[in-house]
Amino acid sequence: MPSLSPMGIFHTIVGIVAIACAVRLFIVDKQILASRLSGKVYLVTTLLTAASALTIFRHGGPNAAHGLAVLTVLAVVVGYVAERFTPLRSLNKYFVALCYSGSFLFHMLPTATEIMTRFPIGNPLVSSLTDPLLQKTFGIIALIFFVLLVAQMRWLYKRG
Repeated sequence: MPSLSPMGIFHTIVGIVAIACAVRLFIVDKQILASRLSGKVYLVTTLLTAASALTIFRHGGPNAAHGLAVLTVLAVVVGYVAERFTPLRSLNKYFVALCYSGSFLFHMLPTATEIMTRFPIGNPLVSSLTDPLLQKTFGIIALIFFVLLVAQMRWLYKRG
């Protein structure tokens, strides 16, 4: 297993903080909002995680994880602008939720990849990015995301 660089360590720690904040927000508030302190922490640590991901080239060059990092930055920035300026009026809360929740999805895919290609140490679960187990894991993550997104949208609708 390749050791982590100082940037890799920073990226991992900040990413764990971001994921922990998002999980807390989804459980307690059912959504991520910049108006909450934990929401601000999530958004800042998510941006730091995405920015640091763009400097890590473990697999030889830019890959899908770098694309997800760019999508993460876009989702956070667009969600933040929409939250502040409400351009979509009554649909705005749904759009903000889609942006911020999408940024969480973009965290989870490379997180699953890193965990499954590194652990258990010496005999990782998958050996490549095309491994069927990893692809199934992506499918499960996407399915859970869509189910929870629908539940979140219904909650926002009922909330008024």
